[in-house]
Amino acid sequence: MTDPAPTPDAAAASPGASGRVGPAAEPLPDLVAHARDTRIVVVGGGIAGLVAAWECAKVGMDVTVVEASDRLGGTIGATRIAGLDLDTGVTCWSTRGGAVRALIDEVLPDAAIVRPRDDSEWIAGLPKGAAAPLPAEQVLGIPANPWDESVRRIIGWSGTWRAYLDRLRPPLTIGKQRSLGRLVGGRMGEKVRDRLVAPLTLDRFGVAPDDVDVVVAAPGLGSALTRTGSLSGAVAELRIDASRGGSIEGLDGGMPQLVAALAARLAERGAVVHTGARATGLAGHDGVWSVTLEEPAAPEGDTAAPAGGPVRPAELTADAVVVAADEAAARALLGPVLGDAAFAQTSPAGIVREVVTLVLDAPELDAAPRGAHVHAVPGTGRARGLGHETARWEWLARAAGPGRHVVRVAFGGPGATPATAGMTDADAAALAAGEASALLGVPLDADRVAGFHRGVYRLAPPASAMGQRERAAGVRADAGRVPDLAVVGAWLAGSGLARVVADAQNQADELRRRVLWGAGPKK
Repeated sequence: MTDPAPTPDAAAASPGASGRVGPAAEPLPDLVAHARDTRIVVVGGGIAGLVAAWECAKVGMDVTVVEASDRLGGTIGATRIAGLDLDTGVTCWSTRGGAVRALIDEVLPDAAIVRPRDDSEWIAGLPKGAAAPLPAEQVLGIPANPWDESVRRIIGWSGTWRAYLDRLRPPLTIGKQRSLGRLVGGRMGEKVRDRLVAPLTLDRFGVAPDDVDVVVAAPGLGSALTRTGSLSGAVAELRIDASRGGSIEGLDGGMPQLVAALAARLAERGAVVHTGARATGLAGHDGVWSVTLEEPAAPEGDTAAPAGGPVRPAELTADAVVVAADEAAARALLGPVLGDAAFAQTSPAGIVREVVTLVLDAPELDAAPRGAHVHAVPGTGRARGLGHETARWEWLARAAGPGRHVVRVAFGGPGATPATAGMTDADAAALAAGEASALLGVPLDADRVAGFHRGVYRLAPPASAMGQRERAAGVRADAGRVPDLAVVGAWLAGSGLARVVADAQNQADELRRRVLWGAGPKK
């Protein structure tokens, strides 16, 4: 396979993602040698850490990755259920910005990139157990026309008349009300907020509507509201140019291919990867960093990695460090480096979500009766929603064959422990099957379950969560005082693969510029 990435010599001399070039005074051979002599340690082998490591390794830097768990990829994972190789965690990405597609073109050029054959959404848990498709003309669930039959099916006549009052109320600029839930509830009523908006924000992001910053979540809605004088009018204006938004893509065969490709490319560039290596301490002094690793679970005195792997030291030294761990681990490592005051604020605990993936023998689902996604009206069931993966992805439907289906049932939300917590595997699978039955409108008892998988995740807040941009900016400002340090990950970038990849690329680019050319802030 031809390596599309630039050679270390060419890459080190070329502008990065920001388009800037380094000082011309340093001769190219010296710059290349400088890159090769620069040691980078990346703490965390999730997708953010792997991308940051690749950005450094591809220009010739000496890179070591340490990952606390026994595998790479973080929220991108795989499992085998009933003879099917299935994704766990991340299954696709948004095309907005193009960062993920560009990364795949670079490290996995032969990949088959696919779009969903069905990406339609339904709302379940309506009165009398009804369900209905999500209206096409909407933004964040806010309808462009409350009189549309597809909207009325969800909010009823009383909800429609209340939503219509939005057209009669005085104009309001979003700057005066940035909470999505309060804005929608105040202008269009509780039924629009609770039956259209809340099912989407809670299922997709684990955030209640009141805690969503509408300015971040729907750029342009504020100015459209000012021009049109109503929230529904603003949505209608945005929908006129809906094509400017991103769509969804995935990999034929599953997302773990991206993780494997990044690991292979890192190995080709001489990077060293240690799994099962938890970083317990981080310190920098006189331009040299030390990363302390937890003692390996091996007989005393034996620090060897599994056969064929690199020997894992108890401490690593580096010229620069990328912290790509989750929020709790990152704060523990960075607190002593940046000072306790920098991390004194209480951080959001995040949302614990359990996803139960079911392989079902259910020919009734061949017709995908409720599309690819079903979101639950809050309080009407124990699950937040469901993804019908074989309806969504053609490659997975082919692998499963007629009559066999894969669904992912999500539990847990803000301030709520997942209903599956503490259950036995059998009971969790039975509950998931029951919830899937209610959400899909098809009887699915436990006998239909050919296999299942349980995955527990702590959801990073989306960039649109109230105060998230300010919290991330504060951490970045504190970390920015240290020129040979970068911090990446979903807890700062916001949830979603597209945001995480783009942010890791940008932060790694800034770090290598500061290290190679001495530009940027000083300690």
